[in-house]
Amino acid sequence: MGSDDAGRVRRLKRLSRDLARDCGALRFAPPVTHVSNPLVHARAPHERYLERHGGRRGRTVLLGMNPGPWGMAQTGVPFGDPAHVRDFVGVEGPVSPPADAHPKRPILGFDSPRSEVSGQRLWGWARERFGSDRAFFRRFFVVNYCPLAFMEESGRNRTPDKLPADEREALYEVCNAALRRLVDILEPERLVGIGAFAEQRAAEALGDEAPSLGRVLHPSPASPVANRGWAEAAEKQLRALGVDLDA
Repeated sequence: MGSDDAGRVRRLKRLSRDLARDCGALRFAPPVTHVSNPLVHARAPHERYLERHGGRRGRTVLLGMNPGPWGMAQTGVPFGDPAHVRDFVGVEGPVSPPADAHPKRPILGFDSPRSEVSGQRLWGWARERFGSDRAFFRRFFVVNYCPLAFMEESGRNRTPDKLPADEREALYEVCNAALRRLVDILEPERLVGIGAFAEQRAAEALGDEAPSLGRVLHPSPASPVANRGWAEAAEKQLRALGVDLDA
């Protein structure tokens, strides 16, 4: 890793810790009963992800919404299905389960027996298309707009856009500032939202300072279109945005 790349990694780590602190200071009312902050309890594998893959500038940044309970909430890596993070992304590390974890969504780290479908689809596509993590991350970097996962008493996931307006606005203020710092550090060629929410948040956060923006279909199993072939749809959309997948 060159000195410039190492410097970017150091800045990304500072950004991650600042974002964890600032989001951790926010408060959320019912129906949210539990909030997971993997930048804290999964800091070790998250920062290993930044060290291994975060230093390069000028790539396409793929921007997700927020952690899933069986993905980044377990591993600290966006779309972090444990098996794919360990075996393809090349990241593993200790996770410290928070004392207030949701009893129906336990934090087991890389020992979690559950899989995240969205992560299986995204990282499975990356492995099939590019063959290795190094080849994929030469062109792409994957981040989430919001680092927090929100759960209701039942264990149901609540996405950031479904929060009350005052909570949502406070969260967006913190996450917008973090995204602006991320773009300043990585100087991406383009920023692609994984789903409409991420594209919209990037457009608002970055305004006229945004790199080339676009979006691809979210790989969620809640999407009938994604269930019919997410990888094919996402590749078509990436090519339409000018992303060269063959070079």
